[in-house]
Amino acid sequence: MPVFIGISVIVFGLMAATLGDPISITMGEKADPVVVARVRHELGLDRPLLEQYLRYVWNAAHGDFGTSFYYRDRSVASIVVDGLPVSAMLGLMATGIAVLLAVPLGILAALRQNSLVDYLGMSFAVAGVSVPIFVVAPLLIWIFALQLNLLPVAGWGSVQQAIIPAVALGVRPAALLARQIRQSVIEVLGQDYVRTARAKGLRELETITVHVLRNALIPVVTVLGLVVAGLITGTFIIETISAVPGIGNIAVTSVFRRDFPVLMAISLIYSVAYVILNLVVDVLYAVIDPRIRY
Repeated sequence: MPVFIGISVIVFGLMAATLGDPISITMGEKADPVVVARVRHELGLDRPLLEQYLRYVWNAAHGDFGTSFYYRDRSVASIVVDGLPVSAMLGLMATGIAVLLAVPLGILAALRQNSLVDYLGMSFAVAGVSVPIFVVAPLLIWIFALQLNLLPVAGWGSVQQAIIPAVALGVRPAALLARQIRQSVIEVLGQDYVRTARAKGLRELETITVHVLRNALIPVVTVLGLVVAGLITGTFIIETISAVPGIGNIAVTSVFRRDFPVLMAISLIYSVAYVILNLVVDVLYAVIDPRIRY
């Protein structure tokens, strides 16, 4: 709760200080001042800032995020509900791609340390971490959509349209995870219990899956939690570039429209997602390593 309250105070204060008067911007400079004043009164924007904040928090705690300033006939909840499943699906696809790339790459690089496989894998990891998403996405669009004509340029609704944004969103997490998996596996491979398992004649595959991977997962899970949380904020950029109708795209559009209630709702949703992911990571520690339960 302190995290939620702190985020709501910061976001509310920043938006109130930087976005200007949303009603004047939405209705235009030539709007009747009487009408503007009436609308501001109906939305409570003529009240003191503290009162506006307290009213918003009280209503939000009861599931009421208000009405959109831009779409006067739509509630904020309905706008967010339209985009949330799209962003969730995109995030899950990107997470799946990241895990599928990172796990074998990190393990192979660790098992073949200082070999060509290791160098190639870590070169990909360095490139994936270094190149920002707003470069990766247009590059993928240029190669696979414009040059090879294999995938659509943008949009949402089919598997083909989801490939480019999902891959672009998953490249950086895959690079981060691959590096962490490699480091963790190398550390575990040097432990006494791994040498004992090999000395007892245990098969290499069983040694890796039973003794190495499980003990190497704890630092990886920490990074994975941060990576998945980072995918949430990454949707702002990729959804805008690829015209994906998720909440990231809605948030960017709401900035230009000065749609204050929508931005507040999306910010609170993101903060809730971060807190829940951190809680899930803490619980997974105890699942992976039973000693932590004590």
